[in-house]
Amino acid sequence: MNREELNPALETAALMRRPEFPKRAVITAGMPYGNKELHLGHIGGVFVHADTFARFLRDRIGKENVIFISGTDCYGSPILENYRQLVADGLFNGTIEEFVQFNHERQKEILKDYHIELNLFAGSSIGRAAEIHREVSADFIKKLYANGHLVKMTTSQFYDAEAGVFLNGRQVVGQCPIAGCSSERGYADECSLGHQYMPADLINPKSTLTGKKPEMRDVTNWYFKLDSFHKLLTQWVEKLRNKPGFRKFVIKSIQEFLEPPVIYVKKDQLDMLDSVKEKLPKYTLHEEENKTSVVMAFDDLESREKACSILAEKSIRFRTGKTLVPFRLTGNVEWGVPAPNIEGLEGLTIWVWPESLWAPISFTKTYLEMEKKDKDTWKDWWCSKDSKVYQFIGEDNVYFYGPAEMAMFMAQQGKEPSVDPPEGELQLPELIVNNHILFLNKKASSSGKIKPPTARELLDYYTAEQLRAHFLGLGLGIRSVGFQPKPLNPAASEKDSDPVLKEGNLLSNVFNRAVRSCFYTVQKYNDGKIPVREISKQVLEDANNTILEYERLMYEYNFHLVMNLMDTYIRNINKFWSKNIKEAEDNNDDDLRMQVLADAFHMVRTAAVLMHPIAPEGTEMIREYLRLGEEFWSWERIFEPVYSFMENPEEHRLKFLEPRVDFFKKHPSQINKQ
Repeated sequence: MNREELNPALETAALMRRPEFPKRAVITAGMPYGNKELHLGHIGGVFVHADTFARFLRDRIGKENVIFISGTDCYGSPILENYRQLVADGLFNGTIEEFVQFNHERQKEILKDYHIELNLFAGSSIGRAAEIHREVSADFIKKLYANGHLVKMTTSQFYDAEAGVFLNGRQVVGQCPIAGCSSERGYADECSLGHQYMPADLINPKSTLTGKKPEMRDVTNWYFKLDSFHKLLTQWVEKLRNKPGFRKFVIKSIQEFLEPPVIYVKKDQLDMLDSVKEKLPKYTLHEEENKTSVVMAFDDLESREKACSILAEKSIRFRTGKTLVPFRLTGNVEWGVPAPNIEGLEGLTIWVWPESLWAPISFTKTYLEMEKKDKDTWKDWWCSKDSKVYQFIGEDNVYFYGPAEMAMFMAQQGKEPSVDPPEGELQLPELIVNNHILFLNKKASSSGKIKPPTARELLDYYTAEQLRAHFLGLGLGIRSVGFQPKPLNPAASEKDSDPVLKEGNLLSNVFNRAVRSCFYTVQKYNDGKIPVREISKQVLEDANNTILEYERLMYEYNFHLVMNLMDTYIRNINKFWSKNIKEAEDNNDDDLRMQVLADAFHMVRTAAVLMHPIAPEGTEMIREYLRLGEEFWSWERIFEPVYSFMENPEEHRLKFLEPRVDFFKKHPSQINKQ
């Protein structure tokens, strides 16, 4: 039975407008640091969305064609510093390797509790994945060097004279020098919002080791020539503008880094600026009447950096603007992936951010090796036009996964890279960026003032499926949205409803009721067998239109609209059932009753398949009670009625549903409280 036979209203034109998905797909989720367990932002802001999309693609293009990987980001100064503090406070007794392993296992455990089904959740310093990651990292940097995209730079770096060590990352705290930045804290060369700057520009730096102001000492490292990719990145952004559904705030955020190099000087400093004007490189001065600062625009980054040095020497206060700066690849952090020895620079480690960007390649290779695949099979997933890599991240990381990663991936092509990589070269991943998930309407960060609940704590109040549905419904692809769980909100009164349960109630109340009604009625009147009948035209049309709209929304990563769509469709199942089964009962019309059952089960089958990526546990239970195989989820047969999956539909008996059995459960704490 083909699609047109199932529903004449499903026109060929509608089918032709359906979005095209790749033959193969890799899904990645931003890697959590290995110094803590997962919090609200990790799960609600990234992993649930990535897992839902991965599950959808497994149903849509076949699970053998989808790899969902992520892992613990094991290296870097944040982990080293946190480990040092815990050991000093007597709160951890073990090596840093053991510390990271401990947190990795906790992260794996909580991902499982939220039904996050990864093909591999690895660790960049753990087991075979670590060995492969070291190889990939060395090869990646060597290729950047061979292609002429690296530069050896000597720059000033923070040094704690009392501790006798260079300071990196979060071992230094201060104020971000980027004009207009609202981050709570700046670190050695980036702030908590991901803005990049040279270490010497950090305002009021302080060592976390001794509390003293650090010195600046020269060190030599390898840098990627990110600023030379301005033209290609501009072309890439233009392609994004023309992509249906691509999130506009992401384009805006990336565009900010493509602006020319500028310096902001307060207007009350203009007299001092005039005194050094002749020493400064060529610049253009822009002044707006309603602004407190003037803008000095330079032709290139080198000119701006020279100007910064002159202004600093004369104690003229200034801020810099966002722009592309050389992207540091190496450093002298003890806890890091060893950098390859190039031109005699020995003993360096790779800065955590660049190596975390290609870590998904390492993890893909690790997974494929576990599956006994050929060594070069990873290229079928990362270097083929038939494949696509989808990266789910939070908005704070746009700089790294946007300009930095895309430029470095393009740089792997050779000396003349293209924004459209040829077959066989690393393809540019698709970025799916979510805004901040707020806690009680305030930005929450495990390292900031507002501490969000851990993902583990939330499961004391809600089921995983309730939370999954709620996080998807928040609309983080549009704006930052507050997460306001009633049990954790001191301002909530006893009479207030719990906002978190809105989508959960759709499952545990509305959908549950619809499915149970169908099962109990078919058990009572038809010996537990679904009537084999032609589905009513309107029911079929509504189901097919919902399927097509759902597919389009998933293609554009509009998860909150998916939830809105499913809310409408599932509630309509109950409305259809209440109206039509009443008529059948009132008139004791068995023929109508059988038709209503056939139609309702088709609606339940449609809703179950579409909700499968969102609420996998409950929908798998539906399939179990239907006594059907895994082909039930396949989009190759998405338009077919439920009885088409039965070997002998006339004799196929459903699993008996006992009274008061729930497909979608409430949390024990919610029983008798709603």
